[in-house]
Amino acid sequence: MKVLVVGGGGREHALAWKAAQSPRVTRLYAAPGNPGIAELAEIVPWDGTIHTLADWAEREGIDLVLVGPEAPLVEGIADVFSARGIPVFGPLQRAAMIEGSKAYAKTLMERYGIPTARYRVFHEPLEALEYIEAVGVPIVVKDSGLAAGKGVTVATDLHQAKQAVANILGHPDEAGRGEVVVEEYLEGTEVTVLALTDGETIKPLLPSQDHKRLLDRDQGPNTGGMGAVCPYPLDAATLDRIEREILRPLLNGLREEGVVYKGVIYAGLMLTADGPKVLEFNARFGDPEAQVVLPLLKSDLVELAQAVVEGRLAECRLEWEEGAAAGVVMAAPGYPQDPHRGLPVRLPEAPPEGVLYFQAGTRRTDAGLVTAGGRVLTVVGRGRDLREALAVAYRGVEAVEFPHAQYRKDIGRKALEVLGDG
Repeated sequence: MKVLVVGGGGREHALAWKAAQSPRVTRLYAAPGNPGIAELAEIVPWDGTIHTLADWAEREGIDLVLVGPEAPLVEGIADVFSARGIPVFGPLQRAAMIEGSKAYAKTLMERYGIPTARYRVFHEPLEALEYIEAVGVPIVVKDSGLAAGKGVTVATDLHQAKQAVANILGHPDEAGRGEVVVEEYLEGTEVTVLALTDGETIKPLLPSQDHKRLLDRDQGPNTGGMGAVCPYPLDAATLDRIEREILRPLLNGLREEGVVYKGVIYAGLMLTADGPKVLEFNARFGDPEAQVVLPLLKSDLVELAQAVVEGRLAECRLEWEEGAAAGVVMAAPGYPQDPHRGLPVRLPEAPPEGVLYFQAGTRRTDAGLVTAGGRVLTVVGRGRDLREALAVAYRGVEAVEFPHAQYRKDIGRKALEVLGDG
């Protein structure tokens, strides 16, 4: 079968890497791809227009589309392709609004009793600022729309909160220009639970933990993610509670709204003293979570994706590799504000044993690989346990020639502490 991967980041490199292992795949394509993906798939030049890509896919006879990024899903790529009879692993536009609008997602959670932080939605900056002053800090300010993982500010002082509102809505003397969600600050441990669903059956994947802040010990600005570990140690009772109180009510609630969700649900959770609460829902694999979850998935991803599309996920059994995986993101200097482009990056010809390199912000030139974005690559290590996986990942980092790269030295520290191995 012919499979198309949509996207060009580290998550999509991981999706292409996993799809390429499927005996079902005869030809693998990627649009727009990246230099790493180009070693696995045929690159399709793409201007970003959904209908243009759908025209190409129809002519080529594509049998399955794996959509990586959130933007095309929110723009309706699954609707356009499905209308042409091309199967898409990813939710339709209305379902993808759980990520496309944080305000919509919060309303949905409130309506169907899904545990989450208390919140208010604002369109006028003055009203938002008055509310923040009344409730005080710490407080969380979120851009309701897509922001590539960087639209959330955890404000510890009023100035920081007001600046976040201004960045999203403008200043009080300006007309409202967006939508902001202001939430209570939740204490606890942040984890990610991804789940496959065909609208009826839910199959959670191994839990993972992202590291959002740029610097060690969760300092610095929020980013799209600086690393991840999998599996994060969650007990069976907590996992069951997440499925029962969060994932299942979400699917049922969407169905009540006339929406059937097919694809991946990303539940960003805070494990609080009162139990797990939703920080955010996303409509796709996380990045960098996908880069550590997929290497541990023994099952055929393409087979699972087909089952999701065809509504027969209940027939499938998820199988996992033994051990753990850890990913360290190497970012360009200047990220996240102004990443430097065109800097040389050299990967080892033979990666250290157990290391995978998933490229993201890279470009191939006559002189070799150079930076072309903020998060340049995710270095993934696999091991018998998390400590070994982390050691392997950092050996992989040391083997990369990338002057002035930014990366965290403490990925997995909190998970190791939970395991009593910190």
